[in-house]
Amino acid sequence: MKTVKFFYDRTTMDLEVPDDTPVLCSAVDRLAAGRPGQEIVKEAMEHPIESPGLAALAKGKPDCVIIISDHTRPVPSKDILPCMVKELREGNPDIHITLLVATGFHRQTTAEELKAKLGDELYDEFRNNIVVHDAHDPSRNVKVGVLPSGPDCIIDRVAAEASLLVAEGFIEPHFFAGFSGGRKSVLPGIADAVTVMGNHCSRFIDSPYARSGILKGNPIHTDMLAAARMAKLAYIVNVVIDENKNTVAAFAGDFEKAHEKGCDFISSYVCVKPAPADIVITSNGGYPLDQNAYQSPKGMSAAEATVKEGGVIIMLSSCIDGSGGESFFRMISEAPDIESAYQKFLATPQEETLPDQWCSQILGRIIRKHRVIFVADPSQKAMVEGLKLTYAPDLQSAYRLAREWKGPDASLTCIPNGISVVVRE
Repeated sequence: MKTVKFFYDRTTMDLEVPDDTPVLCSAVDRLAAGRPGQEIVKEAMEHPIESPGLAALAKGKPDCVIIISDHTRPVPSKDILPCMVKELREGNPDIHITLLVATGFHRQTTAEELKAKLGDELYDEFRNNIVVHDAHDPSRNVKVGVLPSGPDCIIDRVAAEASLLVAEGFIEPHFFAGFSGGRKSVLPGIADAVTVMGNHCSRFIDSPYARSGILKGNPIHTDMLAAARMAKLAYIVNVVIDENKNTVAAFAGDFEKAHEKGCDFISSYVCVKPAPADIVITSNGGYPLDQNAYQSPKGMSAAEATVKEGGVIIMLSSCIDGSGGESFFRMISEAPDIESAYQKFLATPQEETLPDQWCSQILGRIIRKHRVIFVADPSQKAMVEGLKLTYAPDLQSAYRLAREWKGPDASLTCIPNGISVVVRE
């Protein structure tokens, strides 16, 4: 027997399984940088990809806006931002720097969360120059163009009026955008709700190319690239992190080319072949991405790619922050059944996309085909059941129930961190 550790909140949930049980894991940990993250970032910035260096870009620019990630993303800003700020000031000692928090469609990031993300020193330096994006306040956003698919491209006014717009970020598989990072700092990061909903429409989410690890032919990615160009995103620093959230690689330069290099690099570490099974256990990689149910279809989609038809998915996600979105919750909970909800999503025109519909649609896609047992904090039992999922208080209980459903000879596949892998042939 062997022990498989599944990431959950800030710890793990462990399960004893037979030695021959397939365990699908990212190989990113093999990189084992063994040196400080800031050194890795500095080296990448010294060799920008198809772009001048950040110091050169800063010359003659009175101000710069750096798009930073919000509380739901484990981006190691303490590794990235000091290097970016240093180079900006080398190019122009008087440049005024603003940090713009890319909340996308998420709730507002709190001061405490920003302190934890930035560290005391950075937070104290920039506390009066931090702007938290609000996708739901039209007065704070401005139109900069039209997306290829038709909706207006509306972004945060602070970014639109910047003399120089740059971004930090990290690259990992993303369940419908292919990979995180790069252009996602703009859309959905600092985009207005109108633009986000147009880009995340049901037709695009339903595309077979809107899947983890796929960029080519992905209509969501195409719109995101266009939005970043219209926003005049000039430069990015994106990193790759290991399971302990440490920086192990970095890519800097042109927002499209540097991101492509990063995606090509990480693909060789995160792509794993399916191991079809009757029961698949997965997680959302622990904190911060398992704070709410809204994020949980990400980890579930990895299990979806390898579970047998009619199989059982066990999802581990603490959901200490609840559902993560009232409309996300209501679209499933208020429907008479999951098939009715799913067909309603598919029939919704692009211009009528509802807030959080995309996550509800993906969750619906999964649970209309598979039974899902959801392990979360006990306080979230009613929420989990409202989403038409079966609640379990711990992994052992969930696994016992799955074996009752599928039988004593049911096969098992484990995915300790569903966020970190791309499951495909």
